[in-house]
Amino acid sequence: MPHRKFGDGDVVMGRWPGSVLYYEVQITSYDDLTHLYTVKYKDGTELELKESDIKSVSAFKHRKSNSSSPSRRGGSRSRSRSPGRPARGRRRSSSQGRDAKDDKKKAIRGTKLTPEKPNENNTSRYNGEPDSTERNDTSHKILQQKVDLDLEIDRVLDQYRVRSRKEDKTKEEIYSEKRSFEAAKTIDKASAQTKELEFGGRIGTFCMIVFLPATVLYLLLMCKQEDPSIMNFPPPLPSFDSLWETRVFGVWLVWFFLQALFYLLPVGKVVEGIPLLNGRKLQYRINGFYAFALTAAAVGIFLYFELELHYLYDHFLQFAVSAIVFSVVFSIYLYIRSLKAPEENLSSGGNSGSFIYDFFTGHELNPRIGTFDLKYFCELRPSLIGWEAILTTMDITHDGFGFMLAFGDLVWVPFIFSLQAFYLVGHPNEISWLAASAIIILNMSGYYIFRCANSQKNAFRKNPKDPRLAHLKFIPTATGKSLLVSDWWGFVRHPNYLGDIIMALAWSLPCGFNHILPYFYVIYFTLFIIHREARDGRQCKKKYGLAWDRYCQRVPYRIIPYIY
Repeated sequence: MPHRKFGDGDVVMGRWPGSVLYYEVQITSYDDLTHLYTVKYKDGTELELKESDIKSVSAFKHRKSNSSSPSRRGGSRSRSRSPGRPARGRRRSSSQGRDAKDDKKKAIRGTKLTPEKPNENNTSRYNGEPDSTERNDTSHKILQQKVDLDLEIDRVLDQYRVRSRKEDKTKEEIYSEKRSFEAAKTIDKASAQTKELEFGGRIGTFCMIVFLPATVLYLLLMCKQEDPSIMNFPPPLPSFDSLWETRVFGVWLVWFFLQALFYLLPVGKVVEGIPLLNGRKLQYRINGFYAFALTAAAVGIFLYFELELHYLYDHFLQFAVSAIVFSVVFSIYLYIRSLKAPEENLSSGGNSGSFIYDFFTGHELNPRIGTFDLKYFCELRPSLIGWEAILTTMDITHDGFGFMLAFGDLVWVPFIFSLQAFYLVGHPNEISWLAASAIIILNMSGYYIFRCANSQKNAFRKNPKDPRLAHLKFIPTATGKSLLVSDWWGFVRHPNYLGDIIMALAWSLPCGFNHILPYFYVIYFTLFIIHREARDGRQCKKKYGLAWDRYCQRVPYRIIPYIY
């Protein structure tokens, strides 16, 4: 086992990724497998650094004694002189120092520093005597180091200030190391194991694997009862024939692979997703509208040939069982193939080393067969066929593809999101035109909030310099990304979740208030959103540090204004 130089709790100097500067950090842990130190900066940001990027505090004491502090750099200078540098007379004033520093910055930007090749006549430097060219090169190098240090300090002081896009048109040139920050940290993070387990850890994920399918079957069985009260528990257990039919499973497979065929059609534009943890950008074909149109045409053909659609309702429970069986087998395949996937392709949240936990959360981030993206397909085709602004969401960029998403895409969304319609077939409820109009308006309002918020976030992440987004204000972070604090995202932290909850309520209201069963989706979805918001908050706090605290102060309400 290699020797560990620093211990937990040690205060050391850590190099900021993508920069030559060191800042005071505290070591929190060490990974024996990756040989990386987890360090915490004063603003709360946690990063993983190599041992070569960490130095002891004592190594910097000598430097500090021979250099001026950042606050005095504009008005005073070091006592040491470079070769050939004339002695100073009197000390200049602070305003003169600032003017001189600005002039030096301009001089450096306009000067191309290239090393001079030695020649036969240039022998004085090898005799220990610096010539005029060497003196000029030394002065330029010292001056460039000072200007680079000034720019870095300006960046750190300026990075947490809220400003609009109009004020940030030249920052890309000055703070170019923000782009290299991602490249420097992603290699280390891609291979790191998951340390913080979510969803109750191993025991919690095991329980969810067992009880999520049971919950779906219970709800569908209750909707079939004459009195669908949740107090009538448990419902009568069905026979095996009522749960499984090979023909139904075949119909479900036809539906699944038909959507896969539509996905492969060379229609629609191809776009790039945002950079993943390993720095890669995957390409996706956006053709959901064409798939929806072809699916509607296929349904029309079935109706023309008098294929009655009530077959779906009559065998709804069997379709659910078929989807559960397929999702379990599919999840096993995903986990097996992930064992051979490169480290850089693994999910940062599903790499714990525990079979149960990684099987549930997903071990591989974006599994593909050639160009066929399995996660993207399951998210958008068999269930939510019209959801396209998804490439910047956690499902694509962070969560691995395992049982959680496979079961959610193929079982939970199709059969729980449609629970109210399934309930109304056996328990119809008449409502007035006025009530129906109010429900439609409520649903459209929720969809409008959901769509606009997601589209705005998606556009900003893909191209923050879009002129159409120039009015947006944001808080820049040390990672190079920014946190929106105006428009929809200045209203609440998750306006898209607010739209989700409003739509869920609108879907349940036509069922009336005789039973609570059709409102299961609203209750579940609200609790799920609260859990996901808390999960987002923990990850953003760890990722953005002090900037996230400033953001929470600026946008205090999480989902519902003045309530939560």
